Amino acid sequence: MLYFSRWKTFSIWAVVLLGVLFSLPNIYPQSLISSLPNWFPTRQMTLGLDLQGGSHILLKIDTNDLIKAQLESARDEIRTQLRDTRIGYTGLSGTGKVVQVRIRDANQIAAAKEALKSLTTPVSSGLFGTGSVTEMAMDEPEPGLLRFTMTDEGISYRTATALNQSIEVVGRRVNELGTTEPIVQRQGDDRILVQVPGLQDPQRLKDILGQTAKLTFQMVDQTVPVQEAMEGRPPAGSTVMFSRDDPPVPYLIENRVIVSGENLIDAQATFDQRTNEPVVSFRFDSKGAGRFGQATQQNTGKLFAIILDNQVISAPRINEPILGGSGQISGSFTPQSANDLAVLLRAGALPATLTIVEERTVGPSLGADSISAGKFASMVGAVLVIGCMLLVYGKLGLIANLALAANVAMMIAILTLMGSTLTLPGIAGIVLTMGMAVDSNIIIFERVREERAYGKSIVQSFDQGFKQALATVVDANLTTFIVAVILFYVGTGPVRGFAVTLGIGIITTVFTAFTLTRWMVAFWIKRSKPTEFPKGLVHYLPLEPSLPFMKFRNWAFALSGILSVAIIAMMFVKDFNYGVDFKGGSMIEIQAKSHQADAADVRSRLEQLNLGDVQVQEFGTEGELMVRVAAQDAGDNAEQSAVEKIKGEFAEDYDFRRVETVGPTVSSELAWTGTIGILVSMLALLVYIWFRFEWQFGIGAVVSTAHDVIIIVGIYVFLGLEFNLSSIAAILTVVGYSINDTVVIYDRIREMLRKYKKMPIEEIINLALNHTLSRTILTGLTVLLALAALYLYGGEVISSFVFAIIVGVFVGSYSSVFIAGPMLILFKLRSETFEKEDGARKSGASSTVAPASGS
Repeated sequence: MLYFSRWKTFSIWAVVLLGVLFSLPNIYPQSLISSLPNWFPTRQMTLGLDLQGGSHILLKIDTNDLIKAQLESARDEIRTQLRDTRIGYTGLSGTGKVVQVRIRDANQIAAAKEALKSLTTPVSSGLFGTGSVTEMAMDEPEPGLLRFTMTDEGISYRTATALNQSIEVVGRRVNELGTTEPIVQRQGDDRILVQVPGLQDPQRLKDILGQTAKLTFQMVDQTVPVQEAMEGRPPAGSTVMFSRDDPPVPYLIENRVIVSGENLIDAQATFDQRTNEPVVSFRFDSKGAGRFGQATQQNTGKLFAIILDNQVISAPRINEPILGGSGQISGSFTPQSANDLAVLLRAGALPATLTIVEERTVGPSLGADSISAGKFASMVGAVLVIGCMLLVYGKLGLIANLALAANVAMMIAILTLMGSTLTLPGIAGIVLTMGMAVDSNIIIFERVREERAYGKSIVQSFDQGFKQALATVVDANLTTFIVAVILFYVGTGPVRGFAVTLGIGIITTVFTAFTLTRWMVAFWIKRSKPTEFPKGLVHYLPLEPSLPFMKFRNWAFALSGILSVAIIAMMFVKDFNYGVDFKGGSMIEIQAKSHQADAADVRSRLEQLNLGDVQVQEFGTEGELMVRVAAQDAGDNAEQSAVEKIKGEFAEDYDFRRVETVGPTVSSELAWTGTIGILVSMLALLVYIWFRFEWQFGIGAVVSTAHDVIIIVGIYVFLGLEFNLSSIAAILTVVGYSINDTVVIYDRIREMLRKYKKMPIEEIINLALNHTLSRTILTGLTVLLALAALYLYGGEVISSFVFAIIVGVFVGSYSSVFIAGPMLILFKLRSETFEKEDGARKSGASSTVAPASGS
């Protein structure tokens, strides 16, 4: 284990060197990166929205819009086809998903069915048109009454088509804003995720995304005064519409569309040469130019309206025919609003309305504060972990710290090459990995120390220590990796960033522990030729203590049982403090421009806005407040309206540093996926440990882990901490840590069962717990040091997230010792199980149990 060939040495250091090279640009200033040679890596990690500011917006396509448009299209086609074939009809109407028409002459029913056959003709779908979909089905409930019903597969097809078209339109709109590296991608069957980092004006993005931008040119109906049409009934073929002025001006508009936005080929924000006012200049294609020119020739002296999303932008008079295919739109624009309209027109109209169902916006000032806090917390955590390892292991601690530095460099390099986005929870993942990475070295070093105590030479001790620790380290880290994978799939946004960082950190940890650390130990032994294990503070901990853990197991069971039952009972009488992730609503972080915030004043002003339940509390530094607004009853759009009211009320006195808005649709889904994530992680761990050990170990691990989850949830309920997506991430992290600890102990119990076949199970478990005690204490200490730095200096945003993990480290260590181990006694685990497996292995039979190993 301590011999390395030249090619292995070269490979190890090549990987480490590449990791350092690709991670270095992340600490270089931009001025230095631009001056580096072309061959040198210059790519940097993308910072998440919580670190550089920006917006995360989830849009949902309005299926009702699509159904309504399809019904109108079907009604128009029925009318046109029956008129063209001179078939008399009556009662043409559409409601819900159904359009129906009655044929007057029974002798023309067959001809009507043939004329309307196109409505039920299948349309091609799928890749290369390999499939087909019937959008409407026809039936005849009574003679002469033809009914056309939209099919579910037809609606799904329309939705998928509209979603793809919407993604293209949204992408063009976002790119027109000139933002860097925006993300526009499909999410689910009817949603679009938009992430724009570094955006200075999130409201502008929302305004641009929230408009359908359906532009039409229609004539103004001047045959009847508009007030008369409003008081009575508008003439057939005309509709009353209002302008975007304040107060809005009514117009009577003919329904016939002269030209639509589909005929535009360009739109630019310019200035009117006569008035110097901002306007939008446009150009039609040849078809649009011909239709527009013909209409202006026939209607000289009349008014025509330019309409955007059923609102009149302007209604100028046609003084002369416009034959050039170009013109301009005026309407009290500002330079920015004119530019935004031009952006919308160039990008094209959306096929249906998009509703904002989730928004997470971070202002640039908060992002800068988060970066500063994250860097400082990481540095403090690194210093504490490095100092701890030096004090405990001396020279070996120095080797472990060098491996840790390489580990972090490789982790950052991989994140950079993958194009991953670094978020504040991602920084938490790096800091946590720093604390957990030393666990592999602690397991190895403690095993070496035991081998040396058995009388082996220092070389044999290190060689056997690495061999015996291999299975333990792999098992312990793989269980945590399973949790990271599940966390990635059930999480969203920053939570996923944490999962990615943690997962990559586990991979680099295992690599450095059994390649780089082992190489440096081999090099140190060859050069220094030590005769004893390096001294450190660890010698103040007994190598094999004899604490009577099993003597207190019944007390521990009773205590844990009482606490668990009490917490479950408390959950029925005391509500969770659910965050907006799970109950919907809005959470807004504001900072007083005068640096003196008055919570009482803000609360009273909010109550006047009639937004329902509103909470205001001091948050972070002086002058900052956190405003929570309960979910509005009028659907997802109402959340955005509530935020707009608050901004209108407080924009002059406060800066909006962070806005999180979740509609009722998304909040229920997040709650469900969070619950599923915890359950799936428990099931996956049960299966893995059952496979690697025995069913008794699997159930024992799941019971102890479930105990940890209940205790952590109880902490949230008892202290009234906000329970949100980050809380789910914290619980799953605790699950990973706890199972990591449990696997190390179980691995030693399994080894003891094979070694001491006649010893009672209680004594074996007690012996295993004592043998792994120093590792349990040292690992917990290093992890807590890293987490403490993050809790104290990482900022208010993730403090509750880190606090839950800190509590979880204590709870997880306790359950690994007093719950997971003693559970094996209840299941009457016997060493005969492993005797049979050993016999099967010796006879060549396959076995699912790993070779004996220890911590």
